[in-house]
Amino acid sequence: MKSELLTVFLDAFDRDLIALTQTGLPLVPRPYHYLGEQLGLSGEEVVLRIKALQDKGVIRRIGLIPNHYRLGYRANGMTVWDVPDEQASDLGPQIGALPFVSHCYRRPRYLPEWPYNLFAMVHARTRAEVEDLAGGIADILGEHRRGHKILYSTRILKKTGLRLTGSYSNQITKPDHQTGSPNQIKGKGVQECLE
Repeated sequence: MKSELLTVFLDAFDRDLIALTQTGLPLVPRPYHYLGEQLGLSGEEVVLRIKALQDKGVIRRIGLIPNHYRLGYRANGMTVWDVPDEQASDLGPQIGALPFVSHCYRRPRYLPEWPYNLFAMVHARTRAEVEDLAGGIADILGEHRRGHKILYSTRILKKTGLRLTGSYSNQITKPDHQTGSPNQIKGKGVQECLE
């Protein structure tokens, strides 16, 4: 079942606010006031507008994005699991809640070549540590685990999210925030992905 898509139209102020913040908040003592100065508003008005964008589901969250490579987390493994489809929605949130998992998604299988339907990104300092952490995931999955692989990152190709530009920047299409996407179980941490 596909999630219903809603289209949210952005006015000029929303587009300008997103353009000013889509690469991060300014690193100044009062970032919302700084943005307000750029937009001709108070810092409080900027906060209210961001809250309105969150309420519409345009902005999911505001948070820090640490550079995990500089912190020593250089072994990144996408663990892929073959679990019964009827169990994936129950097991996914358990795996996504683990502190070393930044993303956990349910994805379609491509049989017979690709039997995996539950994906969990694991970050650690070494591949051996990723394998140990994957063992913890295997323990949680228990009898529902029918197989798995670990796909290691070899290089960073892109570390940004969607950027609004051009003539289409007055609207974005997003999953219905009421029902959510049936494919995304959990996304958090280092890099958020748009469904």
